[in-house]
Amino acid sequence: MNESPSSLSTLCSKCGRRVPATVATCRCGQAIEHLRTQPNVETPHAEERPSPSPASIAVLALVLTTGVAIAAVMWIRRDPPPLPRPTATATVRAERAPQVAAEPTAAPEAPPHNPFEDLLPPSKESSTDAAPSALPTLSLEELINKTMPAVVRIESPAGTGSGFFVRPDTILTNLHVVGTNSAVTVRRPDGTTVRGRLDRTVPEYDIAIVRLDEFRSNQRTIPLGSVDGARAGQEVIALGSPLGLQNTVTRGIVSAVRKLDDLTLVQTDAAINPGNSGGPLVNRQGEAIGITTMGVRQSQGLSFAVAIDHANDVLSGRHVVSNPNAATPIDSLNRASASTAPNASQPSSVDRIRDEGASAYERAMTQLGRRADALDSYWSRFKSSCYDDKIVGSFEREWFAVLDPHAMPGQVARGCDSMYRYVHKEADDIRSGVLAADESARKADVFPGMRRGLRQRFRLDLVR
Repeated sequence: MNESPSSLSTLCSKCGRRVPATVATCRCGQAIEHLRTQPNVETPHAEERPSPSPASIAVLALVLTTGVAIAAVMWIRRDPPPLPRPTATATVRAERAPQVAAEPTAAPEAPPHNPFEDLLPPSKESSTDAAPSALPTLSLEELINKTMPAVVRIESPAGTGSGFFVRPDTILTNLHVVGTNSAVTVRRPDGTTVRGRLDRTVPEYDIAIVRLDEFRSNQRTIPLGSVDGARAGQEVIALGSPLGLQNTVTRGIVSAVRKLDDLTLVQTDAAINPGNSGGPLVNRQGEAIGITTMGVRQSQGLSFAVAIDHANDVLSGRHVVSNPNAATPIDSLNRASASTAPNASQPSSVDRIRDEGASAYERAMTQLGRRADALDSYWSRFKSSCYDDKIVGSFEREWFAVLDPHAMPGQVARGCDSMYRYVHKEADDIRSGVLAADESARKADVFPGMRRGLRQRFRLDLVR
């Protein structure tokens, strides 16, 4: 058995301390050896603590268990800590992490079969080509304010037409507007003029590129779109100088996109008149999708524009071969119209009216051409005696300049007013006669190419 506390220590009688049994003298100096020798001296026992009862132990265990359970629940429901910012090291580790194969997904369902698929035109390899423009749709006022500053009037001996800037130094127009002239006059919407030189021509597309040596770096331009996104019913705007009236706007829709051999034309019901040729046909996003080139009017308005995609090819250098003997867009359209006419073997009433109209138009051009030749001689005498200043612009017949208020900046000499009035009246009468004859021929459905050819033959192509 274990020894009791009284057998291991002795109580000092002097100071009351307990002294271990192995120590003979207390701290106070009292010798306690004699106490151990006295058998009858009683040593008091140390106070003993009571042992805990089983009930208290069970309560304590229950409290501890409950506290642990509450702490676990609170730890589980705590908010997750914020994710650390990615570092270069983390990126490298992520790249080195083993790749986990993605679970296979179910294949999409095939679209239902279209029973008319064989009747549809073949789709392109990429659907992005036919996607609509990503530019925002503009209101008519915004569209005109944005594009009109880029549209100009082109003046040359071949006539007067339109053009538009695609770069600050580059203008697109029709070849039949500039003809074979190497230089033209470009008149901006504000009335100022600048000389332009013919840089490149593509007869099969009726496209001409005019370059300016002196240009404005902030010149407004028109972006080039594509007919791939053009749809029947889409609204389009034609801008130009019909009949010499600069800054004119007409509106219509895309009637169709036509393919004639390698040529693509945009058919529209927008009014296209002489002088519109070379101007832009733009969509509601402000992109040029065509170069207006001709109008064919019967009971309904039919107008055409050369697809701007051809100009894109020329400007980018993808079209490198030009065939001067190729059919022009006007010739191609006339040939297509003739081949699709009903009962082509026998002339119809429409054909007879057209032939009669063409003959009447040629007679009118012959008479007007004689008057113009006579005015040439009178103009030479007038200029040598009454006007020695410069003539601004290039004209097929130089007296055309009197019809343009900007072409003769100098003063007519004194005493020559009556001669000038005569020249101006004759020139105005000849122009009115040409326009009236052209309108009658148009109503008779005389082809635009035939009318233009006769005007050029008699040097009376005043406007384009």
